[in-house]
Amino acid sequence: MFEKVNPSHPDKLADRIAGALVDLAYSKERAPRIAVEILIGHGHAHIITETSAHLTKKEVEAIVYRIAGKLKVDYKEYPQDVHLADNQAGKFRCGDNGIFKGCPLTEEQKKLSKIVRSLYSHWKYDGKCVLDEKANRLVICQSNVPGKCIKEIYPEADVNPIGDWSGGTEVDTGAANRKLGSDLGDGITGGGIHGKDLSKADVSVNIYAFLKAQETGKPVTISCAIGDEFVDGKPYGEIVLIARNYVNSIGGFEKLGEWGLI
Repeated sequence: MFEKVNPSHPDKLADRIAGALVDLAYSKERAPRIAVEILIGHGHAHIITETSAHLTKKEVEAIVYRIAGKLKVDYKEYPQDVHLADNQAGKFRCGDNGIFKGCPLTEEQKKLSKIVRSLYSHWKYDGKCVLDEKANRLVICQSNVPGKCIKEIYPEADVNPIGDWSGGTEVDTGAANRKLGSDLGDGITGGGIHGKDLSKADVSVNIYAFLKAQETGKPVTISCAIGDEFVDGKPYGEIVLIARNYVNSIGGFEKLGEWGLI
């Protein structure tokens, strides 16, 4: 059983904004330290960053407007905690405590991911889907599209069970890292992958564990503590590089925010 949301869901809009802000920080510094928290909805975007790279409100507004429309932006920026900054000074050390799990993708997850991407190629509006192959059930909730149009493509699906609906930030709120099940599948643990630089284990170790699970075909569980110089038997800097190469290969942190790892 798996649920997947598309990039226009309010939570994913928040993830995309968070990712774009991290991309912006990397355009200003080679190795920025940044963590972003976002809540959007009903005409407002509340954003807090702890960052080494200064982001102007004008730059932040431009990103919000491009991704989520003309929301009223409340932006607060603070420096990174000095103790956390000292932990990263001089060499790569693990930027957080955590337990991380990577799981091979199931055929069910791959199938639903393709369905949601296909739907989104037709209709770029807020939507989410659930696939439960054991129950032989596909549920498609797609806003701003008559259900009969979707039924023409997926006649076997339960489409908009409560009727046609409008979505987006005018009727719902969105928060970064709230759709981790959609992004990580069976690998979901406590850490969110959006709105953070690569020094953060929530980003780099999550990506590393996911990639290792796909390569080995076996579940992977990894623990780390803040300040660790080695994780899973590798220098932490090597794990950061693996994650950096993956993020670069998909087009950046904003792209990571669109679909997550699935």
